[in-house]
Amino acid sequence: MNNSISRYLLSGMTITALVCMGARLPGQSASSDQTTAQTTPASGGAAKAPPVVENPNPLTRKLTYGQERQRRKATREELKGYYKKWLNEDVRWIITPEEENAFKNLSNDEERDAFIEAFWQRRNPNPDSNDNEFRDEYYARIQYANEHFAAGEPGWMTDRGHIYIAWGKPDSIDSHPSGGTYERPVDEGGGETSTYPFEVWHYRYLAGVGDNIDVEFVDTCMCGEYHATINRAEKDALLHVPGAGLTQYEQMGMAQKKDRFTGGGLEQLGTGPMSSSQQGKEFDRLDTFSKLFAPPPIQFTDLDQFLTSSKVLNGPPFLFDVRTDYVKVTNSTVMVPVTLQIRNGDITYNTKEGDSVGLVNILGRVSTITHRIMYTFEDTVKVETPSDLLERTKNNVSVYWNAIPLPPGRYKLEIAIKDVNNPDHLGIWRRSIDVPEYDDDLLASSSLILASSMERVPSKDIGTGSFVIGNTKVIPRVPPTVTAPVIFHRNQNLNFWMQVYNLGIGQNKRNDATIEYQILDLATNKQILDTQESTDKLNPNADQLTLEKTMPLASLEPGKYQLTIKVNDGILKQHIAQSAPFNIE
Repeated sequence: MNNSISRYLLSGMTITALVCMGARLPGQSASSDQTTAQTTPASGGAAKAPPVVENPNPLTRKLTYGQERQRRKATREELKGYYKKWLNEDVRWIITPEEENAFKNLSNDEERDAFIEAFWQRRNPNPDSNDNEFRDEYYARIQYANEHFAAGEPGWMTDRGHIYIAWGKPDSIDSHPSGGTYERPVDEGGGETSTYPFEVWHYRYLAGVGDNIDVEFVDTCMCGEYHATINRAEKDALLHVPGAGLTQYEQMGMAQKKDRFTGGGLEQLGTGPMSSSQQGKEFDRLDTFSKLFAPPPIQFTDLDQFLTSSKVLNGPPFLFDVRTDYVKVTNSTVMVPVTLQIRNGDITYNTKEGDSVGLVNILGRVSTITHRIMYTFEDTVKVETPSDLLERTKNNVSVYWNAIPLPPGRYKLEIAIKDVNNPDHLGIWRRSIDVPEYDDDLLASSSLILASSMERVPSKDIGTGSFVIGNTKVIPRVPPTVTAPVIFHRNQNLNFWMQVYNLGIGQNKRNDATIEYQILDLATNKQILDTQESTDKLNPNADQLTLEKTMPLASLEPGKYQLTIKVNDGILKQHIAQSAPFNIE
């Protein structure tokens, strides 16, 4: 949707303001100090000296109106880096005007951090939980939009991405990806015509918008760039062709096609059996459209309490392995999937009625180098097996996954686990993690993940659930140390997953890059695999690609290998490479 139109539609809307936090905002002046006077005591009948007025403290005195305006302007100009990207990219489609103004008027990063935390908590459907389902789903929507709706610009910036991020997945989609012959419904005038590619998204209910909402997107440039439209006639490829694509009344000689452009309405549907009833609904459509592109209403009230951190457990070692990966969501937010792997034989089991059950409590937290906690998570892993098979499964492993949204920077990740059936059996893992920053002008990629299994998820589970990245469930292999290779067996498949970001888009709105896959035998330094494919065969209009491949290992001898993926961008003249070692036993 055109930005100027969007601003015009939203300018008349009134949205209830919410108090974002209890701290004093910069616009509220501190109490001014009272001026004090000193007098010299009378001596020998001399006249009293005139009072001496001290200069007021410029840091505490009340500012004039002009000074206050300058201070506010300077404060707004300080908004940059992560906070600017968070405001302009991360929450662009859901932040209310009142929240945006309040955020811009905050005076320091501490207040901004508190605001961001309160922002997500106001939308948390379960405030008592350490997890924020709304925030996690929101960033999953951004990731899905970037994967599926990119068209010469990131998917989150498109109209389809906007609607998907703000309102979620539609209940149904009527898709016409190739356009072609189209039989108009009666409320569009009837008759047959040809159309550009278009989609109609249907929502049964949207809070603050209404019931049975249809959103129409049209690709008039035939380049994958779908935009939202109020005018249902815009998808008509024959709209401006005289004598073609006529409505029922036009075919019967009861109307002329030129009459479609003389009414001055929002749509050029032409006269038809239901045209009179449709004319009265134009303002309703305009109102619905403005609500769709306004920030969704906040469904949850402000909270006085924020998430609290728990003390990390200490005790005898309970060994486990951890893997961290990095997946771009926006320029200011990176999803950090954390995978824990626990050997089943290290868990204490409670056996009852032929079943053995082990429980492991997990506590994790991410903090900055200044010890400010950014994220916490708590969960319980349950391992259950028939008691007669317990001995045979002790070398199996159990994995746990949690995806953490973080801005670029350096953090400390701490994880503690506790064996519920043996409370003195504890384990702790601490590492620093460097969350990368993705520059718009540089070709980049996510982590290269070697996975135990990889499969597409049902449409209803896209972007949600453990191990789900976008529309794929990826269960990573976890090495014993950061630099150690992961281990596969010859009867297994080598699954690998990686995303590529910021591909160059040419004037024809297509990318032009080559993906090369190589597997090297580290013992002989011999290439076992060397193949390549072009991005225009994968997703030609996108600046972001997801690479998902599965390769059987039966033909490879046991040994040490290395997988390398190279990306050469013909438009940007840039290249990147990611490598990951693995062993076959």
